[in-house]
Amino acid sequence: MKRNPNRIQFIYDNNEGERLDIFLSVHFPEFSRSHYKTMIASGQVTVDGRRVKPGYTLSFGDEVAMEKQNPKPVDVAPEEIPLDIVYEADDIMVVNKARGMVVHPAPGHMSGTLVNAALHHADNLSGINGELRPGIVHRLDKDTTGLIIIAKNDMAHNSLSEQIENKTAMRIYTALAVGSFAEKEGVIDAPIARHKTDRKRMAVVNGGRRAVTHYTVDAEYEGYTLLTLRLETGRTHQIRVHLKHIGRPVACDPVYGPGKNNLRFDQQLLHAKTLIIDHPRTGERMTFNADLPDDFKRILAELKPKT
Repeated sequence: MKRNPNRIQFIYDNNEGERLDIFLSVHFPEFSRSHYKTMIASGQVTVDGRRVKPGYTLSFGDEVAMEKQNPKPVDVAPEEIPLDIVYEADDIMVVNKARGMVVHPAPGHMSGTLVNAALHHADNLSGINGELRPGIVHRLDKDTTGLIIIAKNDMAHNSLSEQIENKTAMRIYTALAVGSFAEKEGVIDAPIARHKTDRKRMAVVNGGRRAVTHYTVDAEYEGYTLLTLRLETGRTHQIRVHLKHIGRPVACDPVYGPGKNNLRFDQQLLHAKTLIIDHPRTGERMTFNADLPDDFKRILAELKPKT
């Protein structure tokens, strides 16, 4: 599907009935709610081709179109932070993100992020995602480790975004889940949206955006299962929400996990291990892998295999 480089268009596909200005500020956080109010009032955001008020309540099936803002000069400070760079060329950079590193600046985390480090390392990053998220095509949570790709120009960014949308890019994860699985492989197909009462969390919600996760059992331990998971869609916190939904949450997950655990660890054991893309310029199929971090390996070594 060809994208209009000057517009963002999407179909609102849940039944929550959110205000348009609030929805945009949550899902496109590079600008404030007041900024989106101004855009809506000036007609730069339309619903089904017509102008609406900032307080318009979205309905299932609404087609929202928004003019892209000219990227402002990036004022996020480059910082000399070590990066584990798996691959780098003129168009893209693939990084094995460390646990605890926030991907892009946001309130409360304006420094020490992957973007700060990437700006120090690279001369240019794509500007499509605004001044706070240059180069960022997809995200990993702060305490999720593993592979993330950074676009160094807008051509690469558009190509990678289309690959993710068209499901030609593959993102494969390793997770340690609490409990056992009756089947050695399966698919979790359950819609995800913002939690109805806790807006910082996601949940399986009727009318939410379709979300599909494929899983395979790799190893079984007393009380835990090691999984390989492949994302068919890329919703916020998708793996963590889906595994919680089926009663097998990611071990040590402080948000979606079971609470107390016996592993002496307080960060989700989830790792983005494999990334498969087509090179945005040459079309070459490329596969990148990242080994489990040492803390994840240590915990696995301490677990008792299931007999």
